[in-house]
Amino acid sequence: MISTLVAMLKRAKDILETEGLKSLLTRGFNFVRVRFFDYGDYNLYEYTLKERNEADYLPKIQDFTFKIISSNEEADKLAETMGSDFRRRFVMARRMLDKGAIAFCIFLKGEIAHIGWIALSEEAHKAVDNLPYKVDFLNHEACTGGTQTIPQYRSKGLMAYCYFKRFEFLREKGIVVSRNAVAKSNIASQKAQAKFSPRVHAEAKHLKLLWWYFWKEKPLARPATHDYSTLRFVSPMSLAKENTS
Repeated sequence: MISTLVAMLKRAKDILETEGLKSLLTRGFNFVRVRFFDYGDYNLYEYTLKERNEADYLPKIQDFTFKIISSNEEADKLAETMGSDFRRRFVMARRMLDKGAIAFCIFLKGEIAHIGWIALSEEAHKAVDNLPYKVDFLNHEACTGGTQTIPQYRSKGLMAYCYFKRFEFLREKGIVVSRNAVAKSNIASQKAQAKFSPRVHAEAKHLKLLWWYFWKEKPLARPATHDYSTLRFVSPMSLAKENTS
């Protein structure tokens, strides 16, 4: 608890120095808000862990460093080697590692650019994702969660590559199915994960208000694979022109 508080204070100091007071207040408000009120609509994804070609998922950047970290001891050694600690930016990372979650990190010039997590147990699942979708860990299943890309490195394929590395790791561990939940509003995540042809087996609604929690899953009658490769965003003005043409 104390280590998490210290990490939060250090992160707040970093944001204040690099992004300013407005950003610190906005981030702080959102951080507190989701602990008392949160809601969302989700697709529940299921991935079959088959062998894939790494070349199909390489990011659009070069000279990156990829690391898998499974404990705080490993993170300490990595910080000494690289001269920076990714846990300073992701303040819950220390707790997640203590709970058994495994971090998959991409670094650029010694700084964290992307992070994604996997869970091989229910305890780790609760640490990386607060959504209670079912994962049968005793039957060779696992889940992914906590995926984040630093803003300046978005749209460079880091998320898809990290998912490839996570799925390969799980497959080599004997895991046959990976699960996760993706907000319907998170188009970037949906597009990255569509490259792995997930089966959308259910939809879910989530609502948290203070200490009251609501979660409901609705299995799909015909689970489908979603394709977002042709997705485009249309502004209201252009849509109006199309409708009048």
